[in-house]
Parts: sequence; C-alpha cells; structure tokens
Amino acid sequence: MSAPPTIDQPAPSESPRLLLLSRKASAIGRKVTTRHGWIGDYDYRWLCTPSIPFFRNRHVSPPFYGLDSEIPLLVAITCGLQHALAMLAGLITPPIIFASSLNLDPETSAYMVSASLIGCGILSLVQMSRLRIWRNYYLGTGMLTVVGTSFATLSTASAIFNVMYSNGTCPSTKGQDGTITRLACPDAYGYVLGTSLVCAFLEIFMSMVSPKVLQRIFPPMVTGTVILMIGASLVGTSGIPNWGGGSNGCRSRPETGFFQLCPDIAAPKPRLWGSPEFIGLGFVSFISIILTEIFGSPFLKNTSIIVGLVVGCIVAGAAGYIDGSSIRTAPAITFLWVHTFKIRVYAPAILPMLAVYVSLAMEAIGDITASAEVSRLPVQGEEFDTRIQGGILGDGLGGFLSALFTVTPLSVFAQNNGVIAITRCASRAAGRWCCFFLILFGVLGKISGVFLAIPNSVLGGVTTFLFASVATSGLRVLAYVKYARRDRFIIAAALCFGFGDLLVPDIFTHLFDGVRNPSSGLAGLLDAIEILLTTPFLLAGLVATTLNLILPQEDKPSEEMYDAERIMENAETGSIHKERSNA
Repeated sequence: MSAPPTIDQPAPSESPRLLLLSRKASAIGRKVTTRHGWIGDYDYRWLCTPSIPFFRNRHVSPPFYGLDSEIPLLVAITCGLQHALAMLAGLITPPIIFASSLNLDPETSAYMVSASLIGCGILSLVQMSRLRIWRNYYLGTGMLTVVGTSFATLSTASAIFNVMYSNGTCPSTKGQDGTITRLACPDAYGYVLGTSLVCAFLEIFMSMVSPKVLQRIFPPMVTGTVILMIGASLVGTSGIPNWGGGSNGCRSRPETGFFQLCPDIAAPKPRLWGSPEFIGLGFVSFISIILTEIFGSPFLKNTSIIVGLVVGCIVAGAAGYIDGSSIRTAPAITFLWVHTFKIRVYAPAILPMLAVYVSLAMEAIGDITASAEVSRLPVQGEEFDTRIQGGILGDGLGGFLSALFTVTPLSVFAQNNGVIAITRCASRAAGRWCCFFLILFGVLGKISGVFLAIPNSVLGGVTTFLFASVATSGLRVLAYVKYARRDRFIIAAALCFGFGDLLVPDIFTHLFDGVRNPSSGLAGLLDAIEILLTTPFLLAGLVATTLNLILPQEDKPSEEMYDAERIMENAETGSIHKERSNA
C-alpha cells in the first residue's frame, strides 16, 4: 500500500491541473513583465507611418497572428482599439437615427447610444467564443468576429415608425399650414424591441439548417442584391437628408413650426434644409475621409470614419453649430437598463421583422466567409460549416438578448475584416480588447453625449460614405455571380422593385386606401404588407428569393456556347465603337 501524499506534494489526480495552472501563471507573468511580452516583433513604425502619394513606401510587413497565436500585449491593445474605432461610427449611427426619428429627449438618446456600445461589446465576446453545445452544434464563430447594430433594422424600423405615426399609434400635431409634426414616441421603440425579440427565434431555427442548404436558397445573387439595396436605401433616407441638415420634419422646409429650420429652431445656428453651410460642413467630413485614405497611416486609414467625424466637429464647433446640452445632461457613468422601454409586440411588424432576420442570416454567411478568408482559415469543409452555423446561432441569440439589452438586433459586422487584412492580426486576444473598449465607451456616458452633439450635416457627410460602403459590399458579393441568363433575369426583376421603391417611395402608400372600415386583424395585415412593400431591400429580397426557388436551373453551357457568346459580344462591341468613330 503506497504512502499518502505529503503536504508539499499535490495528489496525483491534481498534479496535471496544478501543473497547467502553474504554466499559465508563468506565461502570464512573462508576458506582463518582459519587453518581448509587451512589444514583441511587430512593426509599429509601419502601422503609424503616413503614406506619401506617388512615392514607394518601403516597409517590412508585420508578422501574421492567427486566432490563438501568442501576441504581444501592446499589439493586442492597439489592434483592439483600432477595431473598436473602425466600427464605432457604425454602432452609434442607428441609435442616433432611431432617437431622431422618434424625437426622443437627449437623456434617452444618450442612453440608447451607450446601450448599443455595451451590447455590442458583450455579444461580440459570445461570437468569438465558439461554445460547443451538442456534437457539431456550436454557438459563435470562434474567430475575431464582432457584432454591431444592424442597418437592415434601421430601414425597416423607419417604415414601421411611418405606419405608427400615420395610424395614430404615435402622436403627432398638425399646424395651421397643414404641416404634420411628429411628437416623441418611445413606445414605438419598445414595439420594435418586442417584435425583434420574438422574431429572433426564426434565425435561431435557421441555424439548425445545413449551411449548404441555406447557401442554395440564398445564393450570392440574392444576398448581394439585398445588401446593395440596404446601402442604397440608407443613403437616400438617412445619409443625404442628414447631410442637408436633418432627416426629421425640417427636410420638407415648412413655413412655420418647430422644424421650420434645421435641425430645429432651438439649435444654435438653425438654417433652412439644404443651406450651403450644411452642405459645406458635410463636405468637410467627407473630404477628410478621402484625405485620410490618401495620406494616412494604416492605423488612421482603418479609422477614417472617426477622423471625418472629429474634423467635421472641430470645424462645426469653431463655427458655432454644436450645442453642448447633450454632453451636460449625459451621466458620467451609465449601464444597461438605466432607461427602459415597454417591450411589446406590434403585430403588423412581425412579417417585416421576420424578413429582416432572414437578411441577417444571409449577411452573416457572407461576412463569416470573408472573416475566415482574411484569418487564413479554410472556407470549405466541416469546420467551416460549423463556424457558419455557430455564427447564425450567435446572430439569432444576439437578436433575442439585444432586445433585453434595449438594443435593436445586433448582427455580424463586415467592416472589421478590412482591419484584419491590413494589420495581419486575426487574434481573438485583439478582439477581446476591442470588446473591452466598446464596453468602456458605453459605460462612460459623457462619450454618448459627445456623439449626440455631432451636427446632422457632419453625421450625414460621414454616414453617406458609410452607407455607400454597405452598397459596395453588396456589389462585391454580386461579383461572385456568373451572370448567366437566369441570374441576370432574377437580379433585374429584384432591382426593378427595389430601385422603383427607393426612387418613388410613395408608390405603395395608397394601395389600400379603398379598403373602408377594416377589422383590427385585417388592418394589421394591411399595415404589415405596406411596411414590406415600402422597404426596398425587403421587397427586392423577396422577389429575388422567390424567383430563385421557382425558376428552373439552366443546363451548364458548353464551350461552343461560350465561344459563340464571346464572338457576339465582341461583334457588338466593335460595331458600337465603329458607330462612335463615324459620328
């Protein structure tokens, strides 16, 4: 019989665990106390050196850090901050637009911005975790995947708010000149939260479907069209109107009332919508983004949106266009549930919100694929399929939890893939520091007050570029389409409705005017159809998905057909050039 272990020697069953803990503690100690652990071999000079146009900038590319690579602390902190700054403008824009659309008070608006930042930080940690639930069923992608407030919800919620104000769910007043002024309606935001909470189960269910099946139902021609229309509609409904002075009631330039001038008559220097002062402020922000791309270092290029906001605010502040009341009223420290909303389900919004979650799943597939590519991970096989499945489940669970966090649905963000590609850092350690900074920015309430103080024209100059980048992402996805006759037909049919709805937004608003005294159930159904028809990306996505399912697949063309098509295209191109030269 062996002697019992002494006090100084751990039991045999505990030795491996204690040895592992000892090694981890030793590794942490070396990382924190050594120069190599803090700085490593990363080329910080390259990261911070401005680029000079027309000159060849020679530098040594920094090493590539994989998902779980040993990464110096300073690199992790720097790249994490860069990720946070790169996505910051995209995170604060939706809550600012929501608050402006519903005319909420500055205190509530500041809370919504803070809640968005905190929620994104928490749920990004979930997406990076890759928790195994059952067999090959996971939660999260296990990559440096961050989440942000979905722009798809932004355009859909705008249509929902329009219906709520038109049917009396939200209060409004009518002036002597017939101008309708919308009053504050926080309950509308609660309706959106409650509806998104319920509809999130659709995406959770979709995560149980094979990624290959989802990719067949939603190929690139469907997902690319949806993303393209999301960006294009946001440029028209939010970006450009804010650039002109505001997307609220001042846009119609009423002759009387609170919104006679933009952003309202109580602003420091109100002007008519579209005034040259507003256009100039937006252009300062826009041109700052371009100059940063030309002259900026790799670090600044990844944060060009923030540079545009900062430069625009400096010019606007010097000219007297910034009102600091939102900064004064914002609390120093805040967190979730400081303000709450009545979470209720709005029946007419269920159908459009279900379509939103379908589009979120489509976006997630493309974004996760791009993340795997820049992270140097396989984009085929069982491991990749589980990352897709875990990411979609994380999106669905994020939609459910975000509603409880008083935040609209959060989805995978694509902007950070560019940061990974440029910095060559795909380490999840950098991602965790990114989450830390996002939560920190949200907890410091004064930062939200600063964001709310940004003039509409400055915000518009930046968000117009941001939303156009979303549309460009859609074009990039469409580049994967082979553009056979069937593909061209489906995309053309979808864009027919999408662009038509975008350019003439009131075409479907009078569709059911002839229906008199409908029952409550019928009225809700008609409102749901109206929301669906007046949201360009939902309508285009519905048409593209339906045609993709019902149109028969084409036979694979032979080489002779390819040659014939190529000869015809060359002949047509040559005749066009000949006609132009003769003219």
